Amino acid sequence: MPASEFLFAALVFVLAGMVKGITGMGLPTVAIALLPVVLPTGLAASLLVVPSLLTNIWQFVRSPRCTVLLKRLGGLLAGVVLGGLLSPLPSVSSASTQTLVLLGAALTLYGAVGLIGWRFPHPGRHEWWASPLAGVATGALTVATGVFVVPSVPYLQSLDLDKEGLVGALGLTFTVCTLVLWLSLGVSTTVVASAWWSLLMLGPALLGVWVGGALRGRLSEQMFKRCFLGTLILLGGYTVVRALGGA
Repeated sequence: MPASEFLFAALVFVLAGMVKGITGMGLPTVAIALLPVVLPTGLAASLLVVPSLLTNIWQFVRSPRCTVLLKRLGGLLAGVVLGGLLSPLPSVSSASTQTLVLLGAALTLYGAVGLIGWRFPHPGRHEWWASPLAGVATGALTVATGVFVVPSVPYLQSLDLDKEGLVGALGLTFTVCTLVLWLSLGVSTTVVASAWWSLLMLGPALLGVWVGGALRGRLSEQMFKRCFLGTLILLGGYTVVRALGGA
C-alpha cells in the first residue's frame, strides 16, 4: 500500500475509532463509508476486520450480562451466519455496481432511520422468529456491503435492553458479523496481505476510541449523532451516484 493511502486509511480509522468511543458503535460503518473514496471496496472491507473484531470483542466481554446475551441473541447470531453463507448478493470484494449501490443505500437508510428516530416495534412473542430473520438480513448485507448496522442495530434497539445490555449486544453481534465478513472474503494472497495492513490499523482505531471516550463527556452526544447520521446520508448518496455514474 502506498504511503499516501496508508496515511489516509490510518486517519479514517482514528476518526472511526472516535465515533465508536463517543457512541459505542460506528467504527466499521465510518470506515467502510470513507475508505472506498481512495481504496478499492474489497480492500476497505478487509482493512476493517482486525480493528472491528478486537474492539467489539472487548466491548462484549466488558458487559456484565455475557451469558444472558448469548442465550437471548442465539437466533439472531445464527441468522447472521446463515445469511452470510447463503447470501445471493455479490460479495463486497467484487466492487460491482450492485455492491456499491447496496452500500450507499444501506448507509443512507441507516442515517435516515436514525435521524427521524424511527424504531422497530418490540417483537414480543414473535422474537423467536424475528431474531433469526433480522440476523439473516444482516448477514446477507454484511458480506455484500461490509455494513453491519442494517437491520441489526434498529432490531437490537427494539428489544428494550438497558444501556449496558445494548452495548454488550452490539459488541457481540458486530463480532459475529466481522467473522462472517472475514470468511466471505476467502483465503487468498491479497486477503492475507491485507490482514497485516488491517492489524496495523488497530493502533489508529484504538487511539480514536481513547480520544472519543475522553471527549464523550464534553460533547452533546445528541448533536454529535445527528451530525454523524447526516454525514452517513451524504456519503451514502455520494456512493450511489458514483457507482451509477461509473456503470
